[in-house]
Amino acid sequence: MTEPTAPVFSHSAIDRDAAARADPALEAALDTGSTTLVIVLHQGRALLEQRVEGSPTALQLARPQQLPAGLSAPLLRCYLGRTDGLRFELRVVDSDAAALIEPEDGRWQSLRDAAPSLSERDASLFAEALALANWHERHVRCPRCGAETEPVQAGWARRCIADASMHFPRTDPAVIVLVTDDDDRVLLGSNALWQQHRFSLLAGFVEPGETLEAAVVREIREEAGIEVDRVAYVASQPWPFPASLMLGFTARIAATVDPASALADGEEILELRWFTRDQIAAAGSEIGLPGGISIARWLLERWYGAPLDAEGRGLAWSTS
Repeated sequence: MTEPTAPVFSHSAIDRDAAARADPALEAALDTGSTTLVIVLHQGRALLEQRVEGSPTALQLARPQQLPAGLSAPLLRCYLGRTDGLRFELRVVDSDAAALIEPEDGRWQSLRDAAPSLSERDASLFAEALALANWHERHVRCPRCGAETEPVQAGWARRCIADASMHFPRTDPAVIVLVTDDDDRVLLGSNALWQQHRFSLLAGFVEPGETLEAAVVREIREEAGIEVDRVAYVASQPWPFPASLMLGFTARIAATVDPASALADGEEILELRWFTRDQIAAAGSEIGLPGGISIARWLLERWYGAPLDAEGRGLAWSTS
């Protein structure tokens, strides 16, 4: 069996350098430092380098001094961390600033589009930056009193301007499960929000007061109407769409359960199918499988024992 090393976005070697966030001189040091590189985001898209023939896809990481004049006050600044003697900062900009930096719209790409061809470092930086930007966009008001909040601690917290309460980035844990039966077939479902003939692993958010293992059992029961056991954690993946942490598990259908009794709930999942490896290989473009950057794809390939050729399937895919 081919064992993939780890899901996309899970290879990051970035030192978050949390101690530096409390330094009041950090922002000025980043502005003037020769080792600072800035990732610029606009409407969830990052600026990529201009490609020439044979060049790899890469983030356009600019020195602060190289950014256009007047960009000293972006919508948001966040210190992302350091690695290999470099320090990285996120700056979120508005449409006018984005046009000054790069007017060519094609140079600005989403994480879903860019990640498959980015280096491990750049993909991880983009994921961290997008997750932070998404959190800030959704937490401009204090959940306690409704007053405005302001970024503090180098972008890793927001402080209420009325009651001074502190609020920190949140991540929503979600389990995603590769369910097999005693014949080692895999259970895939088609979500009500997707087009027909698109299948992925079953997944769902962890509820308050619930263990991860209990969430696995509950989600499969709710979405497929069957009991599973032999639940085992495999790997995790940050998934900033907008703020999830995908926790990958395997599970086996319970010994007393007939695989044919699996029944889609009809609301979230419209269709369920058991697949052998040969059936997935033979399906070709008749079905769409999870995209290459998702942990769903990683778990599926881990079970399949080899890479799955998305290009040969004919159905574009970008969700987990």
